[in-house]
Amino acid sequence: MSRIVLRDLAIVVTVDADDTVLRHVSIAIEDGVIAEIGAVAARDGDQVIDGRTRLALPGLVNLHTHLSMTLLRGIAEGVDLQGFLTRVWAAEGAVMDPATVELGATLGALESLLGGCTTQLDMYFHHEAAHRGAVAAGTRHVGGPTFFDGPGPDGLEWEERIAGLRAWPEVLRSIGGPEVPVAAMPHSTYTCSVEHLADVASALREIAPAGVLHTHVSETAAENADTLARLGSTPTELLASAGILPPLPQRLRKGSLEQPHPQTQRVVFGHGVHLTESDRATAARAGVTVAHCPGSNLKLASGALDWQRWRADGIHLGIGTDGCASSNDLDMWQAMRQAAHLAALTSGDPAVDAEQIVRAATIDGALALGMDHLIGSLEVGKRADIVLLDLDQPHLTPVHDVPALLVHAAGRGDVTDVLVDGRIVVSERRSTQVDTRDLLDRGRARARDAAAAAAHAVQEA
Repeated sequence: MSRIVLRDLAIVVTVDADDTVLRHVSIAIEDGVIAEIGAVAARDGDQVIDGRTRLALPGLVNLHTHLSMTLLRGIAEGVDLQGFLTRVWAAEGAVMDPATVELGATLGALESLLGGCTTQLDMYFHHEAAHRGAVAAGTRHVGGPTFFDGPGPDGLEWEERIAGLRAWPEVLRSIGGPEVPVAAMPHSTYTCSVEHLADVASALREIAPAGVLHTHVSETAAENADTLARLGSTPTELLASAGILPPLPQRLRKGSLEQPHPQTQRVVFGHGVHLTESDRATAARAGVTVAHCPGSNLKLASGALDWQRWRADGIHLGIGTDGCASSNDLDMWQAMRQAAHLAALTSGDPAVDAEQIVRAATIDGALALGMDHLIGSLEVGKRADIVLLDLDQPHLTPVHDVPALLVHAAGRGDVTDVLVDGRIVVSERRSTQVDTRDLLDRGRARARDAAAAAAHAVQEA
């Protein structure tokens, strides 16, 4: 891998422990690692990118999404979560075979990368196909087996799902791509029994003690009410009874929140909008991160997570887009802005710290995945997951407050170049890894082929 120099960058947002912002410095990348930040002299043979009108920041981390659902964008409009699930699950069972999942994952990963998102925690069935598709676009894709009590859209029995998890580390190695943790994705407490949730947690601890367990939790008030009526517990209480949320045996402090021990299994709640006060205390003791998905929650009228209260209660927060069938896009910039606006609204305080939002979309997302030692900030020794924005734009001029600029003004259209693991995967707003025209043509063709079957399945549902 040749040495890459990002020369004379106008602004570098490091997102280090002090939220340092640098001006007019260069970054040298060697063998996928950030080797120098400062006055870097280019050498013969270096690949040099002119940064005089560029802002560099860590690649964004999407902490909850379903990439392959790009192919289902727009099929479930004007409905709440239950109506959405009814339509989408019917369509998925009809059309989302492994080949379609792989195609959709490549398309979703490309959309993400072009928007500056370099890492995705992606929950979807046919997980091997999804991982192959996402890696083909050049992204850092954190996927894994999904779990349902019944056969689900992929038709697997429970024993086959557990076997798939046990085989997952070797499959990850065989597919390749940037380094990621082993992850398991039980869909939710309303699709998995407590006994089965305990099976997943036990198997994951056995094969990957520092792995990631990701599940939907308390997305709507109706979910909580249903779980309480049927089982007498909230979703968080069910997860605790399954052994998924024990108090952390050891904690390290970094910044304002306590951090999980490096060898602790990470747990990420998708949504977490309606966690009770008791739920929040349980989740905080276990070091849980909530993946806040404001776009999906607003569009489906699921509710508004209280950012400031959740943080005050010790909850780690990251940011996610959810899938394209619910939020309709994978735009992390929009999700950051929505998170900031909702935080101001729910707290009644307009003084929302933009630095918190930037950290949630970068280093805190990396921390949730147990990868903060590798990615999430621009520091010497870390892997080079870097995004460049074009500051030479009217809406980004002038720059008075850098975090506020990123949260309230910047957008995915400003992204010019993206590096993942030190490889340039987007150059001058174009993918270097896939033939975009061919991918779009194949996506449209598959969507046309699938439309009739999906429409029939949705009508039957």
